[in-house]
Amino acid sequence: MPTISDPRILVDASTRDDAAVYQLTPDRAIVATVDFFTPIVDDAYDFGRIAAANAFSDVYAMGGTPLLALNLVGWPRDTLPYELLGDVLRGGADIAKEAGAFVLGGHSVDDPEPKYGMVAIGEVHPNRIITLARARAGDALVLTKPIGTGVLTTALKRDLATAADLAGAVKSMATLNAGAARAMRATGGGVHAATDVTGFGLLGHLHNMLMASGLAAELDAGSVPLLPQAVELAERGAIPGGTKRNRDHLATHVKFVSAIPEPLRVLLFDAQTSGGLLIAVDPDRASALVATLEREGTSAAAKIGRLARGVAGAITVS
Repeated sequence: MPTISDPRILVDASTRDDAAVYQLTPDRAIVATVDFFTPIVDDAYDFGRIAAANAFSDVYAMGGTPLLALNLVGWPRDTLPYELLGDVLRGGADIAKEAGAFVLGGHSVDDPEPKYGMVAIGEVHPNRIITLARARAGDALVLTKPIGTGVLTTALKRDLATAADLAGAVKSMATLNAGAARAMRATGGGVHAATDVTGFGLLGHLHNMLMASGLAAELDAGSVPLLPQAVELAERGAIPGGTKRNRDHLATHVKFVSAIPEPLRVLLFDAQTSGGLLIAVDPDRASALVATLEREGTSAAAKIGRLARGVAGAITVS
């Protein structure tokens, strides 16, 4: 990526943050992000809902509020009917409406493999941006959705699970992180950093936060919320390629105590889709944040660890 030096650029790709932020006026900034992927579930409508929720998630992670979206579509026009594409777009539009945003257009290409996602645009006050780089030693780590979507969707593809088995995962993935974002804002400045948990997995996104903030972390594996059947399906070998790559990439940065079982280790690296927010919050505000998340009805509201001084990026899992 080119190096850009301009006072209007408040956040760019150099910090590995979830979205770019561009300042318009002293009290307004634009949050911009893009995300798309191939189907991870069989139902076209649910695919659209999940992809849209995933795209808006990056806006919420930055402390922003969604404004609008543009569709991105790759579609095999000669092999899949347009009625299915209509279901995908309807799912995305319904989630955008739930987010209070408008879908104003987009772009499509003929593609042998279907793909869908969105460019998502939001806004945030320049003084209230939440980034990866401002976490503090002693902060508590709070997670707002259970993990395991990578293992569960891989199990579906390998006929190790049914669509009914994935109902909880689909509900989680199609749930906006709007409530989590509102809870972060309600702490009155107690939240120092945040990111959404997606393709790099819980440990990968935590590692990014630690590198940006120059900190280490201690994670309590037993406190991490898991989707139903995730452990069982990990034991049966439903492990995505992305999960394996995450583990290989972080091998020198993560230390496990010996008692942690192998399936749980796998899940901590599991590549997620439309996961929750991982939040670094002042320890004195952590309980209040969890209580607010519970009132907002988030899928989970769990304190899972803490940040500490140490080798930047190092994670100890106990």
